Amino acid sequence: MSVFHTKKIDFTTQPAFFGPRVNIARYDKQRYRIFETLTDKQLGFFWRPEEVDISRDSKDFKNLTDHEQHIFTSNLKRQILLDSVQGRGPVETFMPLCSLPELENWLVTWAFSETIHSRSYTHIIRNVYSDPSKVFDEMLDIKEIVDCAKSISKYYDDLSENPTKENLWMALNAVNALEGIRFYVSFACSWAFAELKKMEGNAKIIKFIARDENVHMASTQQLIKLLPKEDKEYAKIAIDKADEVKQIFRDVLDQEKAWAEYLFKEGSMIGLNAELLGEYVEWLGNKRMYAIGLSNERGGSDPLPWTQKWISGAEVQVAPQETEITSYIVGGIKKDLDDDTFKDFSF
Repeated sequence: MSVFHTKKIDFTTQPAFFGPRVNIARYDKQRYRIFETLTDKQLGFFWRPEEVDISRDSKDFKNLTDHEQHIFTSNLKRQILLDSVQGRGPVETFMPLCSLPELENWLVTWAFSETIHSRSYTHIIRNVYSDPSKVFDEMLDIKEIVDCAKSISKYYDDLSENPTKENLWMALNAVNALEGIRFYVSFACSWAFAELKKMEGNAKIIKFIARDENVHMASTQQLIKLLPKEDKEYAKIAIDKADEVKQIFRDVLDQEKAWAEYLFKEGSMIGLNAELLGEYVEWLGNKRMYAIGLSNERGGSDPLPWTQKWISGAEVQVAPQETEITSYIVGGIKKDLDDDTFKDFSF
């Protein structure tokens, strides 16, 4: 397979995947301008982890309880491993099959943003832990984390080993579930800490990451909608594989609920527990499935409405003196929540 050829091709007539390889990176004529829009949006979000001040997080971490430290560190380990997979997956598997310049450009931009996420976790670890290697070295010893990474890499591997439209379809849906659901238990925990004026630097970084992940998710949603219109074969695959795709989402939801149980096995944190996070991922799963036509119901109300200010907030200030996080007293217990737990949150 060559990275260059001299054949003249009108790429506005080519399929997104499995057509001739791109030879000229031209964007004056495009088949799907949505991918240029996504690229522009992602580039407009460019940020560097070093811009976020997390100097206070080290002191905050030392003042967390043992089970709060377990929640924070476990989430960090899991995010690192998942983004390690995701930083390579799209480029290694989707890129060799790509046949549109604008889509190829998006895939490279997507992968680059994932490397920023990976670097941001190291930035956090260097500033919070006295021995960063301990966090990295223990990561592959945690079955719950490794199983999650394997469940997404399976679809990348299937596509890499057997590049068919069917395997591409399954991989795109698996990645859609990853970008749209898998990180949000961890995200919610980070933001809950910050609502209590703890680990605020980390929460800012996670807000940047969540903003990026929404763009990544949008790209997979677009492909899932575009491909069946582009090619009748994908339309048939979408019907034939609908139950299997739904099972991907069910498996993701089950894993996320199990992860919440793992996080809170030694105790809850003020404002969150495993049961509440289970309701959250169910709501999120229904929303994501509805967006790609796998469900007729969008779901009820958000069980964690206070997270919306983190997900859909406008500008994120990065200088420590410009912190816009407000502390809230949320309940007074560390175990089960009651109806008044979130009464003092500002939504």
